[in-house]
Amino acid sequence: MVAYADADIVQLGSYAASKSNNSISGLSSGAFMTVQLHLARSASFAGAGIIAGGPFRCAQTYRSRKTLAAEDAYIENALYICMSPLIPQTAPDPRHLADMTRDTARAGLIDDLSNLADDRLYIFTGSRDQVVYSDVVQKTRQFYEMLGVKGENIAYHDNVPAGHSIITNNPEDSALATNQPPYINNGGFMQSHHILEHIYGGLKPAAERLAGRLLRFDQAEFLGRDAQWTSMSRFGYAYIPSQVLAGAVAAPRVHIALHGCKQGYNFTDSVSGRPDIANRPPYGNRYITTTGYNNIAESNDIIVLYPQAEGTDNGHIQNPDGCWDWWGYSCKDAKSLYYSRDAVQIKAIHAMLDRLCA
Repeated sequence: MVAYADADIVQLGSYAASKSNNSISGLSSGAFMTVQLHLARSASFAGAGIIAGGPFRCAQTYRSRKTLAAEDAYIENALYICMSPLIPQTAPDPRHLADMTRDTARAGLIDDLSNLADDRLYIFTGSRDQVVYSDVVQKTRQFYEMLGVKGENIAYHDNVPAGHSIITNNPEDSALATNQPPYINNGGFMQSHHILEHIYGGLKPAAERLAGRLLRFDQAEFLGRDAQWTSMSRFGYAYIPSQVLAGAVAAPRVHIALHGCKQGYNFTDSVSGRPDIANRPPYGNRYITTTGYNNIAESNDIIVLYPQAEGTDNGHIQNPDGCWDWWGYSCKDAKSLYYSRDAVQIKAIHAMLDRLCA
């Protein structure tokens, strides 16, 4: 049984983890952020798992018209091109976005794209997903292939009749085709296990019992002066396997698991612009505790990092659903870029990874 340290707030520790053989995965906004972080910091990663996510800089598929501010144009792109295109032909253009990505790398804003060549990708779209359409996720596969990722390294799944969700084998989770919170559906398998098995290969079966510790740490130290722009929660979580705690593992790997919208531990819905505290959803920590990452991590000595975004709706940031930023809400000025290695959320999450690797 896992030893929870949830009652305590700790400082995220250092475990001399690998500096390059790490991985990342996410659902929905977490999947879009997975792509952004993977591209921005590709030297740190060996692979990624993308569940219902689109290509890098997808929200900038089309430039803004003169009648729209850039921010408004990105929101329209995000909604009507990167999530629910009217027809397949209006889904994002992977060739155009691959060219934009190369330009971004040449400008030194993200890591060298040659790092992607041997990476392994798990890309999934539920055939009944009504939130992020399959046409978009198909473009993500094409996008990565255009950037040089080998086709045999990509596990692409589009034939499971799943709604918008990460899939588990938990009987208490939603029916497979469901498209509503908590976006955790029972499909008879642990998708998190499939992701890690594809990225790393040769893993031991998931542990039935957890002997490590699930730590709650203070995210504030990683946000610094940018805290008001990050829309990130006070706390993050990390599962540390028992053998890593014992110091018996040299250079353990780290997997970063990014929740989707409305899935952060402290998500509170808004009604008429105000937090609906009385009806706070009862599933706030389920992405951290029931999606299966910790079990396979325990048996394979993989640290799992769970950064947390939160809902913010004020004069600076409009992110009421607690999504990760893949359209630009966290840009504090005209020079800020939500997708670069120095973007406030990307920088904060990577600083957490650096701490684990120290």
